[in-house]
Amino acid sequence: MSAPTPKADVALRFAFITLFLDVVGGTIVVPIAPRLIGSYVSDPETQSRAFGAFVATYAFMVFLSSPALGAISDKVGRRPVILLSLVGSAADYLFMALAPSLGLLFVGRAISGLTGGNAGPIAAYVADVTPVEKRAQAFGTMGMVFGLGLISGPLIGGFFGDLGERLGIGIRLPFFVAAGLTAANAIFGALVLPESLHKRHRKPLSLSRLNPLSSIPTLRKYPAVFDLACAIFFRQSAEYGFHATWVLYTTYKLGWSIRENAISLAAHGVVLAIVQGVVLRRLLPVWGPQKATLVGYGCTAVGYFLYGIATSGWMLYATILATGLGDLSGPSTNTLITRHVPANDQGSVQGAIASLGGLTTILGPAVATWVFGYFISARAPARVPGAPFFLGSLLLAVGFGILWRSFRQHQLPNDAKGTN
Repeated sequence: MSAPTPKADVALRFAFITLFLDVVGGTIVVPIAPRLIGSYVSDPETQSRAFGAFVATYAFMVFLSSPALGAISDKVGRRPVILLSLVGSAADYLFMALAPSLGLLFVGRAISGLTGGNAGPIAAYVADVTPVEKRAQAFGTMGMVFGLGLISGPLIGGFFGDLGERLGIGIRLPFFVAAGLTAANAIFGALVLPESLHKRHRKPLSLSRLNPLSSIPTLRKYPAVFDLACAIFFRQSAEYGFHATWVLYTTYKLGWSIRENAISLAAHGVVLAIVQGVVLRRLLPVWGPQKATLVGYGCTAVGYFLYGIATSGWMLYATILATGLGDLSGPSTNTLITRHVPANDQGSVQGAIASLGGLTTILGPAVATWVFGYFISARAPARVPGAPFFLGSLLLAVGFGILWRSFRQHQLPNDAKGTN
């Protein structure tokens, strides 16, 4: 297969930029959110639950909107859906920057989630413009871009949050930055983004496809994909719980500042970018996507357990480095899914996967922050701030078991047996 045309190359670059800004917008608030919520709530256990509710509010709206955006993109094309979501996100960041109360801050987060379920259309866009044999590399690049967003978002949030306080503006300055970046990307996309879905591959829109619960059973059309989706459910529940409690955990146990938390989150992003942008390209041709996925799940399960027992900062950083291969699982799993699904169903399947992910972003943070709050309270039988990480390790072990069984039962399609 020949290399992508210049038009396709521009499309991929925009998709990667959009993903990057999505991640930046989602993580730019992480270093400052606990303190922002703490300005309204003083009790540590209540702060933990309020922060979990803040994260879950966004996730719930993503859960509602993801299948609709995926299905609409199968009907009208990817371009208008992606551009509309960018405009909505930019407006929401501005709303949150100006929100005068905790209630309105939650309203803003809900609006952001309503237009933020564009992961499915973006993934479908990449699948549209990328040859089958190049999708693993494309999704690896997406993983690298995601990692760069994880690096940049917390650093930007920490820097501008600190700068806002120094200038007397307050720690909400990162919201203005996120609004500006997202708006600029929407304008850029309106000027250069071509449509990726040919009219002959488009599907009619039905009300049932807009229901977030009805879209998930669609995955049963593809038994191997259904197994992968179940494993994703356990992995993402653990991951979103991890992200929701990291700053709470390090602040409570180690007394880390906004800057220290921002640096640690950036370190996660650096490792993810290296693994998915460089290491994946070298290991995937040797291991194949199935082995890479299993290694990813196994390493992450071990890593979460080690985070939970860490007693100092250097131990956390050592674990980040030692279990970095855990970041193989995301792009490897996405590659397996796309190779089991025809072109005219990519949007629906990716929308269903994103919807499932939205469900995990509701359950994961809600459960993990509740567990954290309980195990640092006087009501707990023992103070175990690492409890949510131990729970995450268990969930990943369950996902690993599902994958092991599925790979023994289901063969890859003929065009998916290569490792490129």
